[in-house]
Amino acid sequence: MNRRELLLSAAALAVPASLARSEPVKPARDGALRILILGGTGFIGPHFVREALAHGHAVTLFNRGKSQAQPTPGVETLLGDRDGQLDSLKGRDWDVVIDNSGYVPRHVRLTTELLRERVRHYLFISTVAVYADLSTPGVTEDAPLKVLADPTVEEVRRDTYGGLKALCEGVVRADFDGRYTIVRPTFLVGPGDDTDRFTYWPWRMSQGGDMLAPGTPDDPIQYLDVRDLARFVIACAATPHPGVFNACSPPGFATIGHLLDTSRTVTGARTQVHWADVEFLKAQGVLDGPGLPIWRPPVGPTAGAALVSSARAVAAGLRFTPLEDTVRATLDWHRARPPAERDKLQAGLTLEAEASLLAKLRN
Repeated sequence: MNRRELLLSAAALAVPASLARSEPVKPARDGALRILILGGTGFIGPHFVREALAHGHAVTLFNRGKSQAQPTPGVETLLGDRDGQLDSLKGRDWDVVIDNSGYVPRHVRLTTELLRERVRHYLFISTVAVYADLSTPGVTEDAPLKVLADPTVEEVRRDTYGGLKALCEGVVRADFDGRYTIVRPTFLVGPGDDTDRFTYWPWRMSQGGDMLAPGTPDDPIQYLDVRDLARFVIACAATPHPGVFNACSPPGFATIGHLLDTSRTVTGARTQVHWADVEFLKAQGVLDGPGLPIWRPPVGPTAGAALVSSARAVAAGLRFTPLEDTVRATLDWHRARPPAERDKLQAGLTLEAEASLLAKLRN
């Protein structure tokens, strides 16, 4: 779970439903779609918008208007709130809805009930965090999902995030029976990712010196370049693939050692990597925090967390950007960020914490 998701779960400030900010909508080519994106800002939304516009689709965004300073040229924006302020959506029709801001089932239900007679297909962005058990490699879309002890809870926390997303999926299935696509991404990475969970590794490699790395070089990691997600989602909007799809790199596509070696190649750094095993990291209390992002211990409850099956999505057209391209694009974006963001990452070890761990590791 990331910082943006927690912020989205907070109570929204009221937005008068009558307010709607519109830009001239780019005319769709023959055969193109009218796409409504619930959200459309933040990290993944702009990638969806760019991909949709590149294919000639007409795009409408629905959001609170708080995360985007300027409207996107050629894109209509309707202002409102998922928590009942949906008036700007009433009386409108679209071919496809892409829901990338649904975290609370009640909010999703308000949207699906309003749009189910006015939209052909509903595409919901979920997460692999919905799975009840990630201790075994090869988890498929048919694996059991998490069940919340209290299904009425609406506070999005680390311990409720996956269960809430599973309930949201159930709402979509019920209201768009046979007319839905549910996409379950793993860690999303690439340009615009302000969680810094992927960015930390190439950035830290670029800094040189002695660097702490978790586990062994052969430990698998699993992620998806956000641009690959956007291409897959917009393709599924154009040619609907009903059902559920894990959106992640194939098992074995990358390891933590591969990521660090690639980062060294891209940056030209001479960083010396020191590997710390799981037992050491557990004893230092750093396994459950944000200090070692993307990587998860390949034993115990997370043994299969980086080996989820993406075969169904690959068969439906999901393709993957080479790791070197993802690292390079992420670093280019990161270097162009404002200094306050560039110099204080939201994930990873601070240099001071890393130095302390390295000293203990040497001893």
